[in-house]
Amino acid sequence: MDEQIIKTEFSELMQKSYIDYAMSVIVARALPDVRDGLKPVQRRTLYDMRELSIFYDKPYRKCARIVGDTMGKYHPHGDSSIYDALVVMAQDFKKGRTLIDGHGNFGSIEGDGAAAMRYTEARLEKITQEVYLKDMDKDVVDFIPNFDETEKEPEVLPVRIPNLLVNGADGIAVGMATNIPPHNLDEVADAVIAYMKDQDITTKGLMKYIKGPDFPTGGIVANKNALEQIYETGSGKIKVRGKVSVEKGKAGKQYLVITEIPYTMIGANIGKFLNDVANLVDSKKAPDILDISNQSSKEGIRIVLELRKGADIEYLTGLLYKKTRLEDTFGVNMLAVADGRPEILSLKKIIEYHVDFQFETCTRKYQNLLAKEMDKKEVQEGLIKAYDVIDLIIEILRGSKNQKQVKECLTAGKTEGIRFRTKSSEKAAGKLMFTTRQAQAILEMRLYRLIGLELEALIKEHQETLAKISRYEDILNNYDSMASVIMDDLNSIKREFGRNRRTKIENSKEIVLKESEIEETEVVFLMDRFGYAKTVDGSTYERNKESADAENKYVFSCMNTDKICIFTDLGKMHSFKVLDLPCGRFRDKGIPIDNLCNYNSSKEQMVYVSSLRNITDRKLVFVSRNSMCKAVNGSEFNVTKKVVAATKLANEDDRLILTGILDESDYLVLRSEKGYFLRFPANEVPEKKKTAIGVRGMRLGDRDFISHAYLLANHMEYKIDYKDKKFSLNRLKLAKRDSKGTKKK
Repeated sequence: MDEQIIKTEFSELMQKSYIDYAMSVIVARALPDVRDGLKPVQRRTLYDMRELSIFYDKPYRKCARIVGDTMGKYHPHGDSSIYDALVVMAQDFKKGRTLIDGHGNFGSIEGDGAAAMRYTEARLEKITQEVYLKDMDKDVVDFIPNFDETEKEPEVLPVRIPNLLVNGADGIAVGMATNIPPHNLDEVADAVIAYMKDQDITTKGLMKYIKGPDFPTGGIVANKNALEQIYETGSGKIKVRGKVSVEKGKAGKQYLVITEIPYTMIGANIGKFLNDVANLVDSKKAPDILDISNQSSKEGIRIVLELRKGADIEYLTGLLYKKTRLEDTFGVNMLAVADGRPEILSLKKIIEYHVDFQFETCTRKYQNLLAKEMDKKEVQEGLIKAYDVIDLIIEILRGSKNQKQVKECLTAGKTEGIRFRTKSSEKAAGKLMFTTRQAQAILEMRLYRLIGLELEALIKEHQETLAKISRYEDILNNYDSMASVIMDDLNSIKREFGRNRRTKIENSKEIVLKESEIEETEVVFLMDRFGYAKTVDGSTYERNKESADAENKYVFSCMNTDKICIFTDLGKMHSFKVLDLPCGRFRDKGIPIDNLCNYNSSKEQMVYVSSLRNITDRKLVFVSRNSMCKAVNGSEFNVTKKVVAATKLANEDDRLILTGILDESDYLVLRSEKGYFLRFPANEVPEKKKTAIGVRGMRLGDRDFISHAYLLANHMEYKIDYKDKKFSLNRLKLAKRDSKGTKKK
């Protein structure tokens, strides 16, 4: 028994098992394939509907029937996931192009769920049948065994448009997620054609055709200038707004009417928006709003706000954008499975993968068609040849004992056992040499085909076959010919299924609201090592001073009307209002800094945190990894933007390692990775603009860099741990800036 037990390290087994599970979720469940833009559950549902012949011109079928068949044959992961996927593919407010024609209650834009699958019916949309599932009988894609190897399912559907762009995608895998916005079909088709004409086209060139996302809910994309970077990198944030218009009513009344909403608002967020507006009215921030009503229907969104006479329309519109979900952010992460692994893709890369896939499917399609036409040609040539010797063939048929004897005579010239009228007939029969396929066609030929007109029709058909063969060979052997076929196909899809853009793309002004005057008080800023921040009043801090200093990384006093400035290793300064922080009890957790500004804790590290008022009238010193240093007047950081460049780094590998308030009596100590120390007066650091790189602080050796920098106040001892010993930086020899420094052993 013992010899059958395989001993293994538990941690290694768990690690391997979890990786296998993660990859299974990523590839087989959560992420779409770049080729057809579909997740496995979507692909299987559509294929099953094709197999059940639930076409757009056929009657609807119960969704329960579709779900059950799909689960039993292809997707054994539960009926809810299949039905959820089916419902989403039928909802025109979620997809750029619906793939399923739903009949019954399939939910609403306001978050109402679909009816149970036993009550709803569905069938394929025409575009799905014509563009997504066509030519599957022509061996254009590979088929793989299903979960129990009793059926075959397509590895990918032969979709002829970049569905990943047209319909977008969203999904959460293990350690990664995808969120791709939908786009306009016409624009995407034009971009693909442009790429096929010029494969060196840039992202900017593609954006002449694809203006930006085209959400089914319409709305406005308010940061047009950011789109190029998003499409170049495959990730970023799109600012989306709802469409607000002003309508006049009776007796001089005015109404703010919302007819289009951000894509991110669909579902329960519409109800939340209405509650947020009601809260603005209750808190006296929007006293000019008298009433709010949701008049939305199947025809579209219509939310009406009744206003007082003389209401400030511009202010109220800005308030709605600023304080509600009427302006929101769509986080783009164009992640998809490409070549069997997850990859963040740029716009051009998605189109490139699509075009490669189209050439592959077209090649397989026309190879299949060519093979069929070659078979037809063989048979046609045999029949035409047979017409010329039909009397001899009849003689062979009448003189043979069975079909085998006839075939051997027609294909191999064997005449043994066949009765011929004359020796010349027997001699001629020995020279026929038809192919096996031709011989079979001759045997299956009906007598009426001997009519003269039938011969003419056969010859005409043969000519058509030769023309098709010539065309197919040209397509297969000529890149331009195949490209022309694909482009013509895209243009025909555009003509039949295209529609006008719904979402407006523009650069909108940042909404700035005039805040009412707030009583200025002093508070204490607290932020722990996890980046959770809050403020407390002075008395609360004094009562908990010991705990506050021990539990928090940054603790300092500031005014509640001030701003907090965060300097990061990427050379950026992020800022936000102190009022944006929760102010309350000491044991409250606070909120993450990431939620208050554009700071990203996964990509950058904090170097220095201070209030704006503390640095405005002082100088700040900056030291980078590449030994560049400078002093900057703090007034340069008094800006309205939430993120600015605090300093310019020397290169991509350079990082900011020290920022602090500079006093001319201070000393600056630089420490390199190879153990060199340099102490010099801080007044030797020249004052520069925040956009400057600075000057060299220490001369570095080959492959050396600054690992630490210290700002020493005059007459204060500063000790560090160096090589397991306490070491006083004040004892370092005073030197000049831009010297090599002293190596400590």
